[in-house]
Amino acid sequence: MRWADQAVAVNGEPIDDGALPGLQRIGLVRSVRAPQFEGITFHEVLCKSALNKIPEAAALPFRYTVNGYRGCSHACGYCFARPTHEYLHFDSGTDFDTQIVVKTNVAEVLRRELRRPSWRGEAVALGTNTDPYQRAEGRYALMPGIIGALAESGTPLSILTKGTLLRRDLPLISAVSQQVSVSVAVSLAVGDAELHRDVEPGTPTPQARLGLIAAVRDAGLDCHVMVAPVLPHLTDSAEHLDGLLGQIAAAGATSVTVFGLHLRRSTRGWFMAWLTRSHPELVGRCRELYRRGAYLPPDYRERLRTRAAPLIAKHRLTGDQRPFSQAPKAADPQPVQATLF
Repeated sequence: MRWADQAVAVNGEPIDDGALPGLQRIGLVRSVRAPQFEGITFHEVLCKSALNKIPEAAALPFRYTVNGYRGCSHACGYCFARPTHEYLHFDSGTDFDTQIVVKTNVAEVLRRELRRPSWRGEAVALGTNTDPYQRAEGRYALMPGIIGALAESGTPLSILTKGTLLRRDLPLISAVSQQVSVSVAVSLAVGDAELHRDVEPGTPTPQARLGLIAAVRDAGLDCHVMVAPVLPHLTDSAEHLDGLLGQIAAAGATSVTVFGLHLRRSTRGWFMAWLTRSHPELVGRCRELYRRGAYLPPDYRERLRTRAAPLIAKHRLTGDQRPFSQAPKAADPQPVQATLF
């Protein structure tokens, strides 16, 4: 699994991965607030389908995804999936962080779809649009049913997450890996504790995720790490990358992918608003970097590549076949970025 491709987009635009416009059209059952999830509303829906087929133009190593949730309480200011919430008539900022759609019957529907004679057992990616182990998973526990359904049908799967709740399912995932191919990746791109609290306030701490990497390895599984997105002028220094990669290696990670931030559509506005509040001195430099579009310019990407490559080698991390993001050519659409960010 090439984790640099764990994004769902065509021509650089995030796909509405399994969504239908408006809650009224996706089988809304009820909306719930719980004291232990202050500020978050869960919209429980009955989905009609679970498998989402990705267009061939997306050029991904998988053709299908499953997302049990829409929106993400991780609240990462740079998340590329934010615009997909607009299809539900929510905004891509605060609503994306706090209005969480839960497909309560997703495992049941998935099992039905996997029993179809037409299903060929193609690889399925989990964690493409929103994190499958965000806080909602602690309440709804959708993932064990999803993982079990895929394993029972002989379907290979990949999981990408920032959520330490993955620990709960490691015994299941380890057992399933004896039946089908399983890839596990943890997203960790910000090593500075203060910056982490500011830009990805709903996520587990960097130290907690390092512990998760170690737990994945202790469970007998390989663990890839997405050091992405690298934030220009914030997390792209050799000092930051060296320190973070060293900690990732010490935790036992088997490989890493490093690539820079892409900013498209409304994500760009929300990220720039955050940057204006927290690092106003960087706003002009950031605007200059992205003045031609969503992708970092080639000279910046080359500097990042030459900075990161020897550090990956130094810490004996395998890297990835395509470890650094590349802006697509007009006739060669590529995904935007890993969807947890």
